[in-house]
Amino acid sequence: MAYNLLKGKRGIITGALDENSIAWQVALRAHEEGATFVLTNAPIAMRMGEINKLAEKTGSKIIPADATSTEEIEKLYTESMAHLGGKIDFVLHSIGMSVNMRKDIPYTELNYDYYQKGTDISALSLHKMLAAAYKLDALNEWASVVALTYMGAQRSFPFYTDMSDIKAMLESIARSFGYHYGRKKHVRINTVSQSPTKTKAGTSIKGFMDFYDFAQLQSPLGNASAEDCANYCVSLFSDLTRMVTMQNLFHDGGYSTTGVSQEQLDALQK
Repeated sequence: MAYNLLKGKRGIITGALDENSIAWQVALRAHEEGATFVLTNAPIAMRMGEINKLAEKTGSKIIPADATSTEEIEKLYTESMAHLGGKIDFVLHSIGMSVNMRKDIPYTELNYDYYQKGTDISALSLHKMLAAAYKLDALNEWASVVALTYMGAQRSFPFYTDMSDIKAMLESIARSFGYHYGRKKHVRINTVSQSPTKTKAGTSIKGFMDFYDFAQLQSPLGNASAEDCANYCVSLFSDLTRMVTMQNLFHDGGYSTTGVSQEQLDALQK
């Protein structure tokens, strides 16, 4: 059911790869709620995904951009404002990649070149996107920026390796920039810590399905789906959450605040 929560709002959505990705579902829900937006991703990611289908379904323009390049990010904002007819009201940062994790390199043996690359792509890209918007005055008053994160930023998960550190930096950037952008333009910046989700990136993590099942047992409401997360992001883009900023918001069915569930204890006894 649509409520026109984003009617008249303009946005930029990064990271949509295929229909399993959270960004893809956010785009569908934002479209249903009346928003117009630009889709963007790195050229290499676009070749791997199906973003053209999403653009056709939502009537959106695709503007390729490397989120590690300040020049390309500034071009993204400039072209987006020209295409959409005004400043931006919401931005979804859904960008993450760890070469160390892909190559199954243990945390104690990290390749530092890969580490720096992961940091640049997955965390510093948020700072660059915010700094470019700040410089260009590209965001409207009371605009909303949401970056997707994971609880590995606060707790230790052996399989999450360097992404734990990188997501911690991402959340810190959201808080720090949230202060400055809030004071200047009332722009809201938050991170959403989502359940394990069966995305292309998620399922590529070694042992992901076992952990997915573990989290499902622990969470009183079960794991939140990509569609559920899209609904939450839309609420954060809307005017209903105008006073929420600089927060890391857990969207995980209660996983983050449950010590252990009875179902997990029963499974151990078996």
